[in-house]
Amino acid sequence: MASLAPYPIAALARRMFRELEQREAVFDLPARKFVLGDSQHDTSVRFHGLRAGTPFGPAAGPNTQMAQNLVLSWLAGGRVLELKTVQVNDRLEIPRPCIDMQTVGYNVEWSQELTLEESLEEYVKGAMLIRLLEASGRLPLTPGMGATIFDMSVGYDLAGVRSPRVQAFIRGLMDATPTIERLRRELPSELGPLRDLDFAPALSRSLTLSTFHGCPPGEIEGIAAFLMREMGLSCVVKLNPTLLGPAEARGLLRDRLGYTDLTVPDDAFAKDTTWDDAAAFLDRLAGLAASLGVGFGVKLTNTLIVANHRDVFPPAEQVMYLSGPPLHVLAMHLVRRVRRAFGDRMPISFSAGIERANFPDAVALGLVPVTACTDLLKTGGYARASGYFEELHRRMDAAGAATVDEFVVRAFTRGDAPSEPPERAPSEGRDERPTAPASLTPAQLAAAKLRNTETYVEGLAADPRYAAPRNLRTPRKIGRTLRLFDCLTCDKCIPVCPNDANFTFVLPPSASLPVTEPRQIANFADFCNDCGNCDTFCPEDGGPYRLKPRIFVSRERWLRDAPRDAILVERDAITGRFAGAVVRVADGDDPAADDATSDLLRRVRAALLAPGEVNYVNTYW
Repeated sequence: MASLAPYPIAALARRMFRELEQREAVFDLPARKFVLGDSQHDTSVRFHGLRAGTPFGPAAGPNTQMAQNLVLSWLAGGRVLELKTVQVNDRLEIPRPCIDMQTVGYNVEWSQELTLEESLEEYVKGAMLIRLLEASGRLPLTPGMGATIFDMSVGYDLAGVRSPRVQAFIRGLMDATPTIERLRRELPSELGPLRDLDFAPALSRSLTLSTFHGCPPGEIEGIAAFLMREMGLSCVVKLNPTLLGPAEARGLLRDRLGYTDLTVPDDAFAKDTTWDDAAAFLDRLAGLAASLGVGFGVKLTNTLIVANHRDVFPPAEQVMYLSGPPLHVLAMHLVRRVRRAFGDRMPISFSAGIERANFPDAVALGLVPVTACTDLLKTGGYARASGYFEELHRRMDAAGAATVDEFVVRAFTRGDAPSEPPERAPSEGRDERPTAPASLTPAQLAAAKLRNTETYVEGLAADPRYAAPRNLRTPRKIGRTLRLFDCLTCDKCIPVCPNDANFTFVLPPSASLPVTEPRQIANFADFCNDCGNCDTFCPEDGGPYRLKPRIFVSRERWLRDAPRDAILVERDAITGRFAGAVVRVADGDDPAADDATSDLLRRVRAALLAPGEVNYVNTYW
């Protein structure tokens, strides 16, 4: 079974800057899709009193578990980066595949797939790579746009959070000096003065608490209190949509939105925290945070547990976790409930079905951060986030808002329907935007957030964008099985991989293996965890992660991956394992003695290491 493996920071930095220079891209994200800010729109917000360049970020999940994922999320405009949740049990057996994005979005993975120690290093590594990019001068960042917050996420019970290894992980992000200095020594000499950068050691001072479905309310309160009181951390508690109760949750999901195939088990409500319990401990925790001088808030929401009625995950998995469009409606109804109970004094972080059209609406509600996961796993991947900001800027202009606070106050005040601002007549060179408020008081902002919440949520369940008919269509397949070489080369599998495991390379044709496509696709196995997402969006059957060349640079990992077909590329040789047979071709071997397999391997190695190529193989050494 595939497993993730960290990649050296030297190789990541080498790949990152070489690709930026040669291809105007970083980890396969084109520079034209970078979100670097502009002088007309101040998208900065405050989170736990700290400034972030945008309200956007990736949710704690597959987009934040490895260093390159963090870089990609940052380049996509994420400035509140929720690190993937870790726990003391870091040797989980995750079912494969673990992500089902055929329709609305389901998963059966919930925790980091690296060890705690590896996770700490990946997060520090990612932060250092972002700092290197920012300081390099190669990105035209708008002033202030670089302000970034790293938010930890841990679970799942108090005993685990108190354990020495989880404590070491948390303290290692609160003061990352030892990890920074060790990784600094590994940076390649070609970076020059950048190796001596002042990397901020206090990488994170906040934490989002994720707990199991069914975690007792007293346990949730105890963990949050411990983190704030004993560790001095600002804290956000992630809650479940089951807080709506069975009648409202099922009524929205099945009756209003039409997802009649989804069943929320009775015990999901019986075991989970009730609204009354949550409201009580949230109030107490907010008071504790105020007395300690740390931040506190709530995250809405976790995924929704539903019965596994599909054939993607193993039958042994009786339940799976719903995300995407239907969850957006449930989570927003919970936002309204929290706002009605607490007003604006309870900060809300949001994650549920965020995409281009509704991102500005969530921002207009004063939610910070507004995080995405499901949408970033669809065709286009991280590049989809650039559309979020295009839409936000358009809506800000229509409202005459230059800042997020101004947008919150003006977003829905002129009769605009959420997500559908009115068409404006050509300005003929005149600035016809309404005059923005000269100054905004906290009372004005609080009133606007409550008003916008009521306006937005009121008609949300009737919006066809979130209903079953629009969201149950599956990606199109063409009825052909994927081949090792010469697939359609549509490149869809590349951006939908959150870890950037799939890549292209040029393989010239030969008599032994004629190829017709100008580029071929391979899989860098160290970054592939068999999540299955590339299979969903590939027009051909079989899955790139299964049927494309699986490339290793570590002999140990290549051996461990047996008996699967795979290729090992080393400094002086290439070895292939096909149907159990192993063939090795080394420098100095006579090409005239090659059989068809040896010739193929020789040409694959030459193609991967060609001077014009940029991939994880030729930047490894």
